[in-house]
Amino acid sequence: MAQASGRGVDRRSVLHGAALGTAALALPGVAHAAGAHAAGASAPGAGTAAANATGTAPAQARAGRPNALWGVQTGDVTTSSGLVWARSDRPARMLVQTAATESFRNARTWHGPVLGPGTDFTGTTALHGLPSAEQIHYRVLLADPHDYRRTGEPVTGTFRTASDRRRDGVRFTWSGDLAGQGWGINPELGGYRIYEEMRRRDPDFFLCSGDNIYADSPIEASVRLPDGRIWRNVTTEEKSKVAETLAEYRGAFRYNLLDANLRRFNAQVPTVIQWDDHEVRNNWYPGQILDDDRYTEKDVDVLAARSFRAFREYFPIRTLRPGGSGRVYRVINHGPLLDVFVLDMRTYRNANSPNRQTDERQGILGAEQLAWLKRALSRSRAVWKVIASDLPLGLVVADGTANFEAVAQGDPGAPLGRELQIAELLRHIKHRRVTGTVWLTTDVHYTSAQHYDPSRAAFKDFAPFWEFVSGPLNAGGFPAVPLDGTFGPAQPFVKAPRRANVSPAESPQYFGEVDIDGDSGELTVRLRQDSGQVLFSQSLQPGRVGQPGR
Repeated sequence: MAQASGRGVDRRSVLHGAALGTAALALPGVAHAAGAHAAGASAPGAGTAAANATGTAPAQARAGRPNALWGVQTGDVTTSSGLVWARSDRPARMLVQTAATESFRNARTWHGPVLGPGTDFTGTTALHGLPSAEQIHYRVLLADPHDYRRTGEPVTGTFRTASDRRRDGVRFTWSGDLAGQGWGINPELGGYRIYEEMRRRDPDFFLCSGDNIYADSPIEASVRLPDGRIWRNVTTEEKSKVAETLAEYRGAFRYNLLDANLRRFNAQVPTVIQWDDHEVRNNWYPGQILDDDRYTEKDVDVLAARSFRAFREYFPIRTLRPGGSGRVYRVINHGPLLDVFVLDMRTYRNANSPNRQTDERQGILGAEQLAWLKRALSRSRAVWKVIASDLPLGLVVADGTANFEAVAQGDPGAPLGRELQIAELLRHIKHRRVTGTVWLTTDVHYTSAQHYDPSRAAFKDFAPFWEFVSGPLNAGGFPAVPLDGTFGPAQPFVKAPRRANVSPAESPQYFGEVDIDGDSGELTVRLRQDSGQVLFSQSLQPGRVGQPGR
């Protein structure tokens, strides 16, 4: 990939001055400080414990001034724009400075929002008019809202804008599922170490395919593993129970930022974020009423609204506003080689059921999102159209003994239920001759590759395509689920544990990597485990409506 090594040096060097901490959570004593802080992190002035938890020495903080102790993030970066996120420890005005070098000579200043309790002291500043294919160095300054001269320590980061030149190529990673099934930040294992491996790959961006938190999975201080070892978690008050209140959902998103690997990754790699069920509760759908004794609030729509508010506060997403509504589904234009179509298979879906309806209008996307996706795919002129799906298409994901959670239901015949909507989309892609579609997903807590072909399928009016699965980032591993033959999947690769909820101490965690060559336009997918080892690789040729199998 062009200029990869140069980008890596620039990004790493800029972080030397960042107050991000690299090893604090590897120290057992810090786990208690982290927990004590996060429980009261919404309260202005709770700075000392936060400084210890993030590895920032208290002496470095400017006393009585705002500080961005949860690091910085960038998101939805294009050829000329991006979003910068930060959280303050007290009310503050967010200021962002950008420059071409880490010296910040001739820096440009961007005036962001006032951060206060209405957004849990988080805020996002939009950058625009940026040069294409350039390394952007930035620093966030949090100023006293009554005296802009009083600022806390700057927190620095860097990102590269997408290139408007095809020859530069693109590299990105994807995965999902973080802090699931009670497997949280374990200092003895190095915390969320998969983020450090992905950072070393120096991707242009990271696609998180959902389950950024597990709001329904409490984090206990210790868990005994089957071999007798003890898994030890960093704990917080909000993560001691299932999330129901807005404060608890906010605390669940904040929990992950206690990990130094994640903060360091966020300061170097832009994100493209989508959400799925565990942001609210396992396998939820609109209108659901819970039968779960852990919850005092049984109306999932109420829980989803609270989670969605926290979700949009804690991630920089172009189509969302912290104080308003918006939507998760969107397209990220990453130059002439790539468009990323981010789906939302959670908000607009029908209820989980046996999924065998012969007439289905709502499906898993809803009518409006499906119409948008068909239009956006048809209009795209990018060489590759990555469809970021938070659920797999042909993998049978059950919800209990009779209902189904994803698209497939195990009937290998003609499309039924939610499959009808996917069949309509696949037919559209074929007949409109939309080239270069690739599906990426997570959700099932293992890694695999599926090739869909009409020659093997009950439904035949579509062009062949690939779907790749990778994850989890830090959650329990689960056995592989069956394939549904409706769209003719073949599975040349799968790696999954043989029992349910295998901890990250016992089984690898997984991420995928996509490389698009600037000269040939060839797209290569590599499925990797947390050590960086390549488990499976598949190269695809540009300019085709369908992609052949091996």
